[in-house]
Amino acid sequence: MQDRDGFIWLDGQWLPWRDAKVHVLTHTLHYGYGCFEGLRAYETADGPAIFRLDEHLRRLEDSAHILAIDLPFDRATLAAACREAVSSNGLSAAYIRPLVFLGAEKLGVDPAGAATHVMVAAWSWGAYLGGKALDEGIRVRVSSYARHHPNVQMCRAKAISTYANSILAVREARRDGYDEALLLDTDGYVAEGSSENIFVVRDGELLQPETTSALDGITRRTVCALAADLGLAVRSKRITRDELYCADEIFLSGTAAEITPVVEVDRRRIGSGRPGALTRRLQQAFFACVRGELPERRGWLTAV
Repeated sequence: MQDRDGFIWLDGQWLPWRDAKVHVLTHTLHYGYGCFEGLRAYETADGPAIFRLDEHLRRLEDSAHILAIDLPFDRATLAAACREAVSSNGLSAAYIRPLVFLGAEKLGVDPAGAATHVMVAAWSWGAYLGGKALDEGIRVRVSSYARHHPNVQMCRAKAISTYANSILAVREARRDGYDEALLLDTDGYVAEGSSENIFVVRDGELLQPETTSALDGITRRTVCALAADLGLAVRSKRITRDELYCADEIFLSGTAAEITPVVEVDRRRIGSGRPGALTRRLQQAFFACVRGELPERRGWLTAV
């Protein structure tokens, strides 16, 4: 990732890609204290546009607030940096990563005295779970690692440290031949994927887990809104592991994963073993939305 042409925004300045560096004694590198966002810009008939930019930046602000990190830049400045990260790198579609981290002014668990830094980068990134995942679906494994309890890791923050849990889960799953991991909460109920929310279809009803220990995903919110546009209600409930096995359809949602069908869980086929009809309808609505083809949802797109 470090050896590329292009530009990265760091603390209000645009740097050549290869010059955007931090010191090895950076506080966040040692303790994982910081937060980030993931956004996508999509190619539309009017040029590249960022999907739900304001909502993502509000969540970044919320994450920093939860972690008691003072952001040195306002939302308008960060929005401009996200737009310019796409344009200055000549991208028609992009993944965008804002990152808030603490500097190398001091070490020690208490970060008081370490300066807050903010970075924005953008690059081309295709299907997160592989080229065939969106069309053919993926195989997932219920992880042996539980998702955090809300009083262990505050789950509304998209915190860097949370992802050590995700890394353990996804490495375990891929070591065992699966594409992705699903994590249960500490009470044994379905929480989310390693970096995605999860939806279940049973007897025509669209279900999602309560988000107590899962991230309040912006793509998750999008799915709920698009489902309502299609006349479908989404019900939140506690979902058990065996309910997954008996589901008619399952799919994951996330900025990187978009809407990815799940066709197998723990070597149990889901439904017909192919992406289901409702998953396909929501997938089609989602991609029409991000390409600017749904007039009623164009307000979610910010032109670059």
